[in-house]
Amino acid sequence: MPFDIRAIEWVDNAVTLLDQSRLPLAEVNLRVTTVAQMIDAINRLAVRGAPSLGVVGAYGVVIALDEAARENWSPSRLNQELDALRDARPTAVNLAWGVNQVRELIPQGREAALALAQKIALEDFNSGAAMGNNGADWLIAKLGDKKFNLLTHCNTGSLATTGTGTALGVIKELHSRGNVNEVFVDETRPLLQGSRLTAWELGKCQIPYRIQPDGAAAMAILGGKVDAALIGADRIAKNGDSTNKIGSLGVALACHIAGIPFLVVAPESTVDRSMADGSGTHIEIRADREITHIGDLQVAPDGARTFNPAFDVTPAKFVSVVVTELQTYDIAGGKSL
Repeated sequence: MPFDIRAIEWVDNAVTLLDQSRLPLAEVNLRVTTVAQMIDAINRLAVRGAPSLGVVGAYGVVIALDEAARENWSPSRLNQELDALRDARPTAVNLAWGVNQVRELIPQGREAALALAQKIALEDFNSGAAMGNNGADWLIAKLGDKKFNLLTHCNTGSLATTGTGTALGVIKELHSRGNVNEVFVDETRPLLQGSRLTAWELGKCQIPYRIQPDGAAAMAILGGKVDAALIGADRIAKNGDSTNKIGSLGVALACHIAGIPFLVVAPESTVDRSMADGSGTHIEIRADREITHIGDLQVAPDGARTFNPAFDVTPAKFVSVVVTELQTYDIAGGKSL
């Protein structure tokens, strides 16, 4: 499988990010050297995806240490900046996890912090292949060794990780084995991570796909056009409740009614075992403009109010299996994480 898409790299004491807000029309790299730049990149989704946020959170601590040295920050200023970075996207557990992991090494010095950040990035890269194999093995065992029509929501590939991806990584592995007929790609309103990013990645990998509006997902599933659906996650509770991009719950409900597998694929770092279930998950509410405008084009009346949650929570009873780099968890069979 190709690994030529590099969304995050540490180069010359800076983080280089492939600006996902510009895809698919332009491939532009950002050079991040300050905490403010990193927070801005996170908030406007130039970098996104739970595993990626864990990596940039880790590297962000090193960026903060370098900036503190340049600007002669006080210890309290450094802590404030790290808190702001950690909380930039509160729903995604990986961001806080990455910041906290590296933050603990600050007393050991900048090089120790950088070494851990690079280790986190490498482990994320390696976990993609393991998740791909685990998910592909499970699905073939469940449905047979044949070509599948698959559905995916949002983007969970190399753009969301440092390697091949989570749910999209499973699809890439299945494709490499000759087990993919076609992928139904939900456009993923309102920011179109499916039509802009997932379709771009699938095209790079030469995997057949078609884009559909989010509202067509249930029809495709209940109409027998889909054999299984695969999504990623931004936080998974101990019981298997899974938080992912808004619209994931509707896909899960349709799969449940149709009796087809619904797979959640994410690294172990996304599993928050401190949460018994997903009821306490903080759901990020994003700006009205994402709904009322498409780019600079206004598509709603002046002053229109919106409900724009970035995520929803799929109850464990609608999840067939949670796939991580370590194992597959039989959530449908009542296994907790």
